[in-house]
Amino acid sequence: MSNRLDWIQQELAGLKEAGLYNRIRTIGSPQGAWLIVDGKRVLNFCSNNYLGLANEPRMVAAAKAALDQFGVGPGAVRTIAGTMSLHLELERRMAAFKGVESAITFQSGFTANLATIPALVGKEDVVFSDELNHASIIDGCRLSGARIVRYAHADALDLERVIKENEGTYNRAIIITDGVFSMDGDIAPLDKIYEIASAYDIILMVDDAHGEGVLGKGGRGIVDHFGLHGKVDIEVGTLSKAFGVVGGVVAGNPVIVEWLRQRGRPFLFSSAVTPADVAAGIAAVDLLENSTELVDRLWENARYFKAEMKTLGFDTGFSTTPITPVMLGEAPLAQQFSRELFEENVFAMSLGFPTVPRGKARIRVMISATHSREDLDQGLEAFARVGRKLGVIH
Repeated sequence: MSNRLDWIQQELAGLKEAGLYNRIRTIGSPQGAWLIVDGKRVLNFCSNNYLGLANEPRMVAAAKAALDQFGVGPGAVRTIAGTMSLHLELERRMAAFKGVESAITFQSGFTANLATIPALVGKEDVVFSDELNHASIIDGCRLSGARIVRYAHADALDLERVIKENEGTYNRAIIITDGVFSMDGDIAPLDKIYEIASAYDIILMVDDAHGEGVLGKGGRGIVDHFGLHGKVDIEVGTLSKAFGVVGGVVAGNPVIVEWLRQRGRPFLFSSAVTPADVAAGIAAVDLLENSTELVDRLWENARYFKAEMKTLGFDTGFSTTPITPVMLGEAPLAQQFSRELFEENVFAMSLGFPTVPRGKARIRVMISATHSREDLDQGLEAFARVGRKLGVIH
């Protein structure tokens, strides 16, 4: 009997022993403030469905209409026979929404990063990357073959330091940062980073996956938040969070967008986004352009929940967005806390290494515009009971 896969069994056993094994729960209902999870009705504090659009009736109707008109799938990559009129409409609408000249869509935010970074830098080049950037940025940098130079998290002074240290050692360079950091909920100092990028004439790219639909006027994102329109070369985004569907977007400089149509490998070699997702994405832009109500409600809920959690004595880190990390330290405690919450009918998953650094395990609460005040109070009461039971608060 071959033992060539024994090492995987050993690694899996090690993950379980260390409390790092992912036990994936199953959703049996549409996304919303409440879910059916593993057959149980629970309060949803997990989803990235910031504005509640994943099951919004107008979004569903738009997707159904697209199915009737365009069918289920695109049938090809964008460059052969997969570009439908819907794709071009979404790209026009996203560019207008973001206040840029051009946009291109991909299958996900992850593939948007995998497309963009290797198309812009290679082996003779360098990427200046925030040390807490998302995994998709890290993987895109690795695929590019460029040298990766990390700078201290959200630290513009350290960014300038590493740029100076590496001057003259590369052909091209790019600065990449998340806009909102998904695990901690803090915001990149994009205004200061732009000043440095401009001073050293370096391409600037921001991944706004958790900023779109959240920051800026009516959810237009971090560039709008800082008033940097026309100054950031590349905004990467996703339709899978606040927009409620699936897909990725790169918006910004039209020269870069045109280059990605020619050299963005996921655009060239993976089938286009499905018509239903594209149509629903357009409907999401409609909703956000017509009203700021959902974004305003999201922030009102976030402010209330975070203030009450701090009053209870929980450590919610440095978040300045609706993302609310409840810092617990070690992964086994975070996993136990999550299980106890589930018993209290609250669905809030634990996050440990490698998603977050060792010793910084947490419960990440994702607040939504769809949560009522009663929902939030019920969640707070559950956190208080579990927190006292496990000795996290007194």
